[in-house]
Amino acid sequence: MRSGAKVAVIGGVFVLMTGGIGYGAYSMLGDTVGGDGGTRSASESSKVKTGPPSAEEIAETSKGFLDAWAAGDAAAASLLTNNESGSAPVLASYGEDARIGKVKITPGPAVGTKVPYTVKATVSYEGKSKPLSYASELTVVRGLTTGKALVDWAPTVVHPQLTEGATLRTGEASTPTIEAVDRNGKVLTKEEYPSLGPILDTLREKYGESAGGSPGIETWIEPADETQPDVNLLTLAKGKPGKVQTTIDAGAQAAAERAVKKYAEASVVAVKPSTGAIRAVANNPATGFNAAMQGKQAPGSTLKIMTAAMLLEKGLVTANGAAECPKEARYYTRTIHNLDHFSLPDGSTFTQSFARSCNTAFVKLIDDVDDDSALAKEAREVFGIGLDWKSGVVTTDGSVPEEVQGEAAAQYIGQGTVQMNALNMASITATAMTGTFNQPVIVPQSLDNRQLAKASRSLSPSVTQQLKTMMRATAAWGTGAKAMASVGGDKGAKTGSAEVDGQDTSNSWFTGFSNDLAAAAVVQTGGHGGDAAGPVVAEVLRAGG
Repeated sequence: MRSGAKVAVIGGVFVLMTGGIGYGAYSMLGDTVGGDGGTRSASESSKVKTGPPSAEEIAETSKGFLDAWAAGDAAAASLLTNNESGSAPVLASYGEDARIGKVKITPGPAVGTKVPYTVKATVSYEGKSKPLSYASELTVVRGLTTGKALVDWAPTVVHPQLTEGATLRTGEASTPTIEAVDRNGKVLTKEEYPSLGPILDTLREKYGESAGGSPGIETWIEPADETQPDVNLLTLAKGKPGKVQTTIDAGAQAAAERAVKKYAEASVVAVKPSTGAIRAVANNPATGFNAAMQGKQAPGSTLKIMTAAMLLEKGLVTANGAAECPKEARYYTRTIHNLDHFSLPDGSTFTQSFARSCNTAFVKLIDDVDDDSALAKEAREVFGIGLDWKSGVVTTDGSVPEEVQGEAAAQYIGQGTVQMNALNMASITATAMTGTFNQPVIVPQSLDNRQLAKASRSLSPSVTQQLKTMMRATAAWGTGAKAMASVGGDKGAKTGSAEVDGQDTSNSWFTGFSNDLAAAAVVQTGGHGGDAAGPVVAEVLRAGG
């Protein structure tokens, strides 16, 4: 916000340039002086004139008003209008708030009752000066009660862009838009990276004052309606943008922007597992709502990363141990089946069930877990889900409510009441890679020393290694193989298809990693995870992995 501070009147800054009969002589005109300069009788002067103002009245009234205004005498000028109380503060603010002085007003020939004129003046503030010029016009009307010729008051008389209730001001402008830079110092703009628009707005609002920038000096019109933007008329001195360092990688961000544009509605986030640094955030459409970081929806089978971690921690499975994968499994009133009702042969390993995204292999183990709150605890205690993340911008931090019976079974495969977004799933993948939750951040913690969220415990090295083994298998020969084929390095993945009530086609989810980069994406009504969301993740991993 601009300062809007009022300042003292500058004495003697207005200079009368128009000459002739000035505003001070006006009291001798009108009702007491005849048009030819002769003195009228008392009876003549007491008679209220009617009808349109004469050409002589128009000339005299406009000249008296413009002379008084130019001389900085707001009180005298306002007396020559048909709205003294409304015009006086606006005319006074011309010198007081707007700091406009050395005013020269040059009237043009009257057109009927209208008198056009040009204004040339100087705006001065704290040693900075700049010329200001513009054109406007006034209209002379006859006063309803006095019969005098008066200026028909409107704010546009003072400036053509001035509206009712608005104020002309000169002073320190709001600090310029911050210059947000990526991790290597490249400037990030919403023009080049549309998805960053709402993020950059938040960073400017949150860190603009402490980003080292300095405000400029401007003359502006401040509207009466605070929801409307100020109208800048003149810049006396430019401000210096503040600089905010982000964790974004421009190359990964560019890839993310390209990838989501291939679908009508898609989101993707990339995170560096070893630090939690967010490398890319993209949405299509790139609207004011940052769905990638604030969305809430079921993530489908990508959540099996978390479910698998919980089962491994409890010793109910091992990556290479046998796990049943029948066509369907029932838990209380809920019957869960696999895609196209497939099954795996007896003796198949848990890694095979994970890589093929077998739902029933997970659901059949609920009885053995014997704790309906186990998944909710795993989410919070290990993966940091539901904690108060302080990334630097607003985020929704995921939710795995405690459920029972059939609803608990749905949660095991990422359905039911589980709520996630691309940021949450990228973080879950990152935690699976390192074994420890590193809260995602988009600006360094050192910027404001904010308290980051911390999970209460880490995964054991054995569980972490097994999770990575299963995700590597998914990327090598499982449901993520096609999407991840073009990705190099140490890589892993997990696919997901989330069924949503009212949709004929499920939402496509995919999460994966390559070296020290994890990414997750969702494509609305995209179908199988590897078909739509998979290529989005792969493109980002190729750019930043």
